[in-house]
Amino acid sequence: MKVDIVWFKRDFRLEDHAPINAVAKDNNNFLGIFVVEPSRLIEKDTDPIHIDWEIKCALELQTRIRELGGEMLILHDEVINVFEKLREEYQISNIYSHEEIGTEWSYRRDIRFGDWCKSKKLNWKEFPTNAVIRGLKNRDNWYKLRTERLMEDVIPSPSKLKFGNELRMHSLSSSKEIGIIPRKLRDEYKPGEIEAKKNLDTFLNKRGMNYRYEMSSPITGENSCSRLSHYISTGCITIRQIIKITNERVAYLKTLEKSDSRKKWIASINSFKSRLAWHCHFIQKLELQPTLGSRAMNHELDKRLERKLDPDKFEMWAEGKTGWPFFDACMRQLRATGWINFRMRAMLMSVASYTLWLPWKESGNYLARQFIDYEPGIHWSQVSMQSGTTGINTVRAYSILKQSTDHDPDGVYIRKWVPELSMVPTHYIHEPWKMSKTMQRQINCIIGKNYPRPIVDEKEARLEGVRNSYKARGNPEVRKISQEVNKKHGSRKKIKKKKKNINNRIQTKFTNINKVKEH
Repeated sequence: MKVDIVWFKRDFRLEDHAPINAVAKDNNNFLGIFVVEPSRLIEKDTDPIHIDWEIKCALELQTRIRELGGEMLILHDEVINVFEKLREEYQISNIYSHEEIGTEWSYRRDIRFGDWCKSKKLNWKEFPTNAVIRGLKNRDNWYKLRTERLMEDVIPSPSKLKFGNELRMHSLSSSKEIGIIPRKLRDEYKPGEIEAKKNLDTFLNKRGMNYRYEMSSPITGENSCSRLSHYISTGCITIRQIIKITNERVAYLKTLEKSDSRKKWIASINSFKSRLAWHCHFIQKLELQPTLGSRAMNHELDKRLERKLDPDKFEMWAEGKTGWPFFDACMRQLRATGWINFRMRAMLMSVASYTLWLPWKESGNYLARQFIDYEPGIHWSQVSMQSGTTGINTVRAYSILKQSTDHDPDGVYIRKWVPELSMVPTHYIHEPWKMSKTMQRQINCIIGKNYPRPIVDEKEARLEGVRNSYKARGNPEVRKISQEVNKKHGSRKKIKKKKKNINNRIQTKFTNINKVKEH
């Protein structure tokens, strides 16, 4: 039997899916596959929660494909082995998939698969993913191409599919079948395209009115943020779909009478749209440089920083036992739920890099394994920025105390996630080590026993990290590579305010290091 195969790779949806549309349009026999590859399971950035979530999304899609008359398999093997077996069962007419913008592992896997297809004279056609443009060497025309891509019409879901044969290959029904045991997350995430659209609807119509003002706080952000990231990362919904629905919502709001709520809604949704615009910008960096997870953009700068792994510091950072209440609360929320708001993600990485001087690969891979919404392109671009290894981005060394007092002034969030500090008076909640010994005994919270002392002097260590960073950035060879990084990865979006040459900016900040603004 002749079949067209759609290879799903983090694109678990029916709508706005060019590979599915290609098969449905030709009315060919439809066979979808999702492959859990053993070689991926041992990658340092991969966690059981990722695999379990993807399988759940694939199972939801499998049900919907079968309802339309098609077929889908969820398999555990290396992808070339899978296709070798499929060739024994079927006459493969075409193989369709989306381009995967992933780490070196998926990049090399796809090269091997392409070579195998050529050797077997099989037609493999890849379609673009969101507004990431394959084949570019720099960003000169990217913004224009990205905008054109996102303004294209959303591809409708197929009304029917067909598959004319009985399957003889076993399809996975859960992650447990292959020994995947994910850690139990506090929040239950419902998989699939339908749930993604429901989530977007509640954000645009109920939860998101104060998004602009509440997204930066881990307290308010949990509800006010879109909470779409885990659906976007697995392709249950596309950026183009989100933009279309969001624009429709704005158009409706503009028909209403002016009011404070209307004003807040429009401001928040516009803020949301501006952040959507950065999504593909970051992923494009990984498309241009698939080695972002293993090699720093500015490798000379990374070498001169000379960060060393301190196992004790790393463990305390990773477990949320640093002695800094707000930081520990953030890390514990992430470990427990698989999610935290964007600003706090930046802080977690910044503290590892500047305050604790830990190598970015180890801390970056650890954080990747914690995120249920791990998106390699966004993650490794942010790791590069927040660790200060690009040479072109502003040094962002977050003050934990400032973040704590700004976003959790009364310590509500701290007490929720760090119960050891539940009885600490608000006056001391951000710096409990300043309590007297008598008070510590009275509330049964002995610093150094019930809750750890700060592992280093936070301010002193952070400023030392900043000084060392600017010193390294001032090196002539580092500056030279920074110019190359900017040419390859820098945003081409026009900025009204005239900027100094990057080398002059580095020198100026190095000279005025004691005036560094605290984040």
